Amino acid sequence: MTSITTQTITFKVFRFNTETDYLPAYKEYQMEVTSEEVVLDILNRIKWEFDGSFSYRRSCRHGICGACAVKVNGKGVLACKERMNDIIDSFGTELTIEPVSTKRAVKDMIVDKADFWEKHDAVKPYLVSDIDEHPKEESLVTPEQAEALLEADLCIQCGLCHYSCPAIEENDEFFGPAAFAAAYRFNADVRDEGTLERLDTVNQPGAGVWDCVKCFECAEVCPKEVNPIEKITKLHNQVFEYGRAPNNVAVRHAVGFAHSIKKHGLLDEGELVRYSEGTLGVLKHMPVALQMYKKGKIVLPWNMPQSDKLDEIKKLVKISSTVKF
Repeated sequence: MTSITTQTITFKVFRFNTETDYLPAYKEYQMEVTSEEVVLDILNRIKWEFDGSFSYRRSCRHGICGACAVKVNGKGVLACKERMNDIIDSFGTELTIEPVSTKRAVKDMIVDKADFWEKHDAVKPYLVSDIDEHPKEESLVTPEQAEALLEADLCIQCGLCHYSCPAIEENDEFFGPAAFAAAYRFNADVRDEGTLERLDTVNQPGAGVWDCVKCFECAEVCPKEVNPIEKITKLHNQVFEYGRAPNNVAVRHAVGFAHSIKKHGLLDEGELVRYSEGTLGVLKHMPVALQMYKKGKIVLPWNMPQSDKLDEIKKLVKISSTVKF
C-alpha cells in the first residue's frame, strides 16, 4: 500500500475584485500538501481555512465540466484533474496560482469568458443541415465516419487552450484553438452542410487559421487531448480541398514552404519570403536578412544546399500530401 506523503508548499495566489480593487495583488498562503491532493483541493482549502471571500469556479470534480480551469506557474491546468505531486515535481515548492487570463479577471480565479463564447459561436458549432423535422428513420454514422472527427467532439470548452494561446494575447481578433477545433468537428461530420461557410469564417486574415503561430501550447494544456493544433492543420487542408484559399501572403507562405521542402529537402527562407511577399516585399526584410546572413542563418540563393536524402523526402511529401496547391 502506498503511503501518504506531505510537503510544505508556499502559494502565491492572485486576488482581485473588480468591484473594490484598482489593481490585483498576490497573497501568500503556506500549507501542508499531501500526495493525495489535486489543485482543486488547494483552492478549497484556501477558501475554507484562510479566506472565505476567495472565489473560483468548480462543479463536477470529474474533469468534464471545464469550470475549474486555472494556471499554476503559468501552466494551464484543470484544477480537479491536476495532481499536486506532478505540479511540485515540475515547479518546486513555491507555486503561483492565477486565473486563466489575468486581464479578464472578475474576481480572483473567475474570468469573463465572453470573448471565448463569442468566437466559439462565430464558427457555428452545430450541425447545419436541411433535415426532415419528423424523420421516419435515423441518420446513421458509421464507425469510420465517426473516427474522422479525430475526437474533436471531446472538447469540454474549458478555455485552457484559448487562454494559453500567445496569438490570442497579441491579437484580440484571433478565433483561437478551441473555436477552430469546434469548426473542424462539424466540418468533418458527414451530416453537416455548413462546411464552406465555416471555412470562409476561419479563413479570415488576422482572425483565422493562418495566424496560428504553431507553438503547440494548445495541445500541451488540453485536459482531453483534443489536440487543437491538429484540427487547425486539417482546416488548412480543407481550405485548399474546397477551393477557398485566396491568393494572399498567408496562403502563399504555406504553398512556398511546401515547394521549398520538395525542391531542396530543406527550407529556403530567403526564397520563402520572396514567394510569399514578392520581390518588393523582400526589400523591407533586408536589414533582418543581412543580420541573419552574418550569423549563418540563411544562404545566398545560388548556394542553397540540398538534403542528402532528397529522394526520400520527395517520396514522403508525395505520400503524405492530401491536397493540391
